[in-house]
Parts: sequence; C-alpha cells; structure tokens
Amino acid sequence: MWCGVVVVWGLVASAALAAGPGGGNPAASSSEAISVPAERDVAQWIERMHSAPCRKSYAGVFVVMSANGAMSSSRIWHACDGLQQMERVESLSGTPRTVFRRNDEVRTFLPQARVVRTDRRDAAGLFPRVPVVSGTSTAQFYTSQLMGQERVAGLVSDVVWFKPLDALRFGYRLWVERDTGLVVKLQTLALDGRVLEQAAFSELDLNASVRVEQLSRSMDSTTGYKVVAPAVVKTTAQAEGWVLRLPVAGFVPVSCHRRAVSGADDAQSVLQCLYSDGLASVSLFLESFDPQRHPAQSQVSGMGATQLLAQRVSPDTWVTAVGEVPLQTLRLFAGLLERAR
Repeated sequence: MWCGVVVVWGLVASAALAAGPGGGNPAASSSEAISVPAERDVAQWIERMHSAPCRKSYAGVFVVMSANGAMSSSRIWHACDGLQQMERVESLSGTPRTVFRRNDEVRTFLPQARVVRTDRRDAAGLFPRVPVVSGTSTAQFYTSQLMGQERVAGLVSDVVWFKPLDALRFGYRLWVERDTGLVVKLQTLALDGRVLEQAAFSELDLNASVRVEQLSRSMDSTTGYKVVAPAVVKTTAQAEGWVLRLPVAGFVPVSCHRRAVSGADDAQSVLQCLYSDGLASVSLFLESFDPQRHPAQSQVSGMGATQLLAQRVSPDTWVTAVGEVPLQTLRLFAGLLERAR
C-alpha cells in the first residue's frame, strides 16, 4: 500500500488475533471523554485520507518494522500550497540518503557518493499518502470497520480495519488522525491476521513551519553532486506488446514507463507497469532475458508485506513482479501476462 513506515508498538498477540485484527478493544487505552466518531464506509475513509496531506504542513519521524525484525526510520518534512506537494525524506538508518519529491518528480541525494538520481514516479506509495487511483471499486474488495480510538505520537486517531473480501489482497489496520485525516500509523495484515509490517510516526508536528519554496530550493541545490538522470518514457503495456489475458480482480492499470537502468547512452531499459486496486499495488518489471544474469528457475522472496516473484515469461523476456500483496496474486499476474496479438 505504502512504501515506508514506523515504530512497532507491539505485534498482535495470538490471543488478540483470535478476536480479529482489532487486537482487542483499541478504544480501551483512550480517554472516555473522547467522542465516538461517525461510522464511514470504505469510499468515505479513502476520500478523507486522500485530501489529508494538503490540509497542513507537517514534520515528523516515522519507523517501519517488518515481522522478520527488519527496521528502518526516516525523518519527513511535508508541505503543500494547493498546486504543488513537496516532501523531504531523510533516512536515519542504513545508507545515508535524502529523497525529495515535488509532485511526481523525485530526486535522491546520496551524500557518500556525491550523486543525485532524478526520476519521475507516481505519487502513490509514500507513507502516509493513500494513492489516488481512478477506475477502481475498492468497496467491492474491502469492507471497513471502525475499531475505536488510540493516541499515536500524542494525537488522537480513529482506528479503522480494512478487511479484504478475497485472498488476492492483504488487510490493513490504519490509525487516522481525527482532525486532519492523516494516516499516522499503518499495519499490513496477512490473510490469517498476522502483522506483516507496521509503519507509524513516533514524532509528528502538525503545526510545523515547512514551506514549499524552502523544500524546493533544497531539492534544486545540486552543486557538488553528479546528477544522474536515466531516460524515462511514458507508455502503455499494450503499446509495448504486452497484455493481461484477463484482468486481475479489482486491479486496474495506473501507469507504465520504460526506464533506462543507468544514465549511459546505450543503457538497457526496463518496462515498469503499475497496477492498483486503490489500496494495494503491483509492479511488473519486464526486461530482456539474459542467461548470464537470470536463473533457469523462478525466484521467490519476501520481506514484511512486500513479495517478489521473478520468472521467464517468454523465450526472450524476464518479468519481476513486486507488490504488497499475497504471493498468489503475483503468480496470477505473471500467469496472465502474454504477448499482444
């Protein structure tokens, strides 16, 4: 659903899972004086979360933790002036890097290598943003249930469970800040209720003095860095000679780009096509099959909520399917992919 998340406040115990992804009564830790919010359906919750990032500028620290123990943390600054959304995300763990996003323009600063990588990407996918995807019918594939209220990073939040109605997608438990609708905590749930990944703000200032022009100047300050800008061409799967024989229930095409793997003039390219059901997303990366790099057998791996399937789909093509969905969903995408006739 989103790439990146925050601190673990405790994975759900098996006894709590038996009671459903609510993990008991989330409202139990909240003050009894807090009023009970009105129930909303899936579409109303998503609409509320869509508009949240432009309601206020904010700054905070968020942590992502997977069930296997992998953890990362980042500091984020976000501003919106109605026309532009700007973000700065600075890693606090792992390799130092700072990612700026101005609408769909992305620049990644790697200070140790003194390199800036530029790209254009759809804005869906960066926590805490909920992707805007047209043509989906999310309510056909998820139901919503208000579980109560809890405080996250000192802010009162509604706890909402998005329960999937089939086995092609994971469930989500979200903590939505009451006043702004901003997602401040997110858990991705396996089909059996296990928490696969958790992201949340450990610190969040909804009154931060963050301005678009300030972030934009920092993003454009590349002096002393080598700027690498691989070519990106917008296209469609069909224009590139590929189709899904049948649609995967609930998923619609969002975008498709052919990207050079490096900035060299003769660099090979990879076709990336993104599909989404309005919450979950799947990316298909297609490239020329190379027996020196690609194994004879299909490859499967996963970390937290993100699953990966890589295999040969034609004598000359290798596909890598990646998404925060069950592995069977990736297998379905790969199995339905074929050359356009």
